[in-house]
Amino acid sequence: MKKILNLVFLFIGFLAVGLGTVGIILPVLPTTPFYLLACFCFAKGSPQFHKWFTGTKLYQKYMAEFVRTRAMTLRAKLGLCIPVSCILIITMVLIPSWTLRTGIACIMVFKWWYFTFKIKTIPSKIPLHKTVQEDT
Repeated sequence: MKKILNLVFLFIGFLAVGLGTVGIILPVLPTTPFYLLACFCFAKGSPQFHKWFTGTKLYQKYMAEFVRTRAMTLRAKLGLCIPVSCILIITMVLIPSWTLRTGIACIMVFKWWYFTFKIKTIPSKIPLHKTVQEDT
């Protein structure tokens, strides 16, 4: 029974990696929750797959800092929220249904609220501008 459960966790883990990776390209799908799910499933299903997944470039780029600190830089937050909002606004303009428009607007408001108030903002490690020092 344990072996079957491990296989189910691995299947869900790979499915979550696939959906999370598609979410990098399609802003309607969130990347972070799918990668968190994959990490959980791989940890439950197989220590080897968990080690592999946490070592991938995708995990390191999109999840490692967030998992470690439970926070994001302002640049990362805006880099996620602005493109998604643009796609959602375009979708709202193109959809004729007011019900769907209202639903999309609610999703956008929730997304901005969540990123603003529920995810801690940390200082960026990369300075936005460099100061020039003059030699005297």
